[in-house]
Amino acid sequence: MDIEELMPQQPEEAGKDKKVSPLVSLEKDLELYKESIHEIAVEIIAEGISKHPIFVAHQHTVSIGEMILNREELNTNWTIQASMFEEFVEKGIIKPEYKELFLKAYKKPEDYMCVFVIVPEGANFIYYPYHAKR
Repeated sequence: MDIEELMPQQPEEAGKDKKVSPLVSLEKDLELYKESIHEIAVEIIAEGISKHPIFVAHQHTVSIGEMILNREELNTNWTIQASMFEEFVEKGIIKPEYKELFLKAYKKPEDYMCVFVIVPEGANFIYYPYHAKR
């Protein structure tokens, strides 16, 4: 599956002259969202839906997962959708030959949210801690 298939609509340009990394606003939103995302991750695992929840962060319309936090409703920069490893494999985002490698790299879902970040330039996985390291 190509990035264009996940994100069929291009973003509206907000007339920004200087390029600020979108990850700056993503980190702020993840800080705000982390308790809600953690609750949903625990629920996905507890209900036996998946042992590997994945959250999709985007600023557009995407065709994976279910919307759980809408940026327009919450007046934030990023929308979050809940998905899982199995859907990523089914849609071909994680290719069969990389399944084991992905699962080996997957961090403990009790401690980290696995986030698939989609921006116009591409997409990648990040792990964001639910709790600050002490």
